[in-house]
Amino acid sequence: MKILIIDDERYIRSSLKEILEDEGYEVDLCEDGPSGIAAATKERFDVIFCDIKMPGMEGTEVLEKLIAEGVDSAVIMISGHADIDGAVDCMRKGAFDFIQKPLDLNRILISVKHATDKARLVKDNKILKKKVYGQQMIGESEAIQHIKDMIARVAPTDARVLITGANGTGKELVARSLHQQSARSAMPYIEVNCAAIPSELIESELFGHEKGSFTSAIKQHKGKFEQADGGTLFLDEIGDMSLSAQAKVLRVLQENKLSRVGSDKDITVNVRVVAATNKDLQEEIRKGTFREDLYHRLSVILIKVPSLDERKEDIPLLIDYFVEQICSESGKPKREFSPDAVGLLQEKSWPGNIRELRNVVERLLILGNVPVNVQDVKDYVM
Repeated sequence: MKILIIDDERYIRSSLKEILEDEGYEVDLCEDGPSGIAAATKERFDVIFCDIKMPGMEGTEVLEKLIAEGVDSAVIMISGHADIDGAVDCMRKGAFDFIQKPLDLNRILISVKHATDKARLVKDNKILKKKVYGQQMIGESEAIQHIKDMIARVAPTDARVLITGANGTGKELVARSLHQQSARSAMPYIEVNCAAIPSELIESELFGHEKGSFTSAIKQHKGKFEQADGGTLFLDEIGDMSLSAQAKVLRVLQENKLSRVGSDKDITVNVRVVAATNKDLQEEIRKGTFREDLYHRLSVILIKVPSLDERKEDIPLLIDYFVEQICSESGKPKREFSPDAVGLLQEKSWPGNIRELRNVVERLLILGNVPVNVQDVKDYVM
């Protein structure tokens, strides 16, 4: 855990450093506001101690600049007896806490613990929100705006949707958006990657099984259709589903009923099915590997997600979004890409689509300069 101390008094800096290092913290020192701001925007600190009264740039100005730069460290102000009003003002402006001089060991350690506990809680909350709500659909191009308009019109209905597009284009984001904007949003949203489940297990995974229905069936299991009852079931990569499983899915779509593996008892379900594939299902139908009747059941609404090469005008927005996301996840200050570097990335072909772009942004943030420049793009991407 890293702590930065900004104070013009050498004695205060060295005393705080000694106290905190004895507790196992890694400590950096700065003797004035400008150098403190430079340090805090260059690397991530969990806690920043900042004196209020300093020559040149006072602590209140340092605090304001840190907040303006997007630094999310907990800032603890150090205040003399005559500076209480200033300390209160700092709290209103976003400081986490303030400590009066002379410094008290227990007070310092308690404040640091509370600050780190809060930082951990905020981080965990961000991770939880991403798991629950997913990522955003970023872009202002005509192609992506068309997708957003389609979602807005289709989501409130119970119409089945077939989402097509290449790998990495964001089909799963479209599916999740359809659920979030629907009347089913408070009910379960269940995802199934049909390509990741062995063909011999796909029926058990989708429809469930009874105890003893096969060798490893040691207890009853509810399938994904039952788990999604009242909500949305997202069948990703449905073009890889076996024909026998396709037949059973067709029956559920026709009758809203299913039977678990090893049972002949019908179970009624109320599920909205959204499917996605990177395959040409019309070609799969011609080859006999996909049922035509199932295709027509699934494709009441067709949404084709554009490739990144078809919406290159969105690349600057996507880069900015990924930079903020990656820096936030790694606990580092936000970095910048030079305009020329962004322009060069727009010229590149993106066969891996959005997924490839995110990986490239992360690589450049790790290996590139500050800001990321054209030469970085040439060295590590092109």
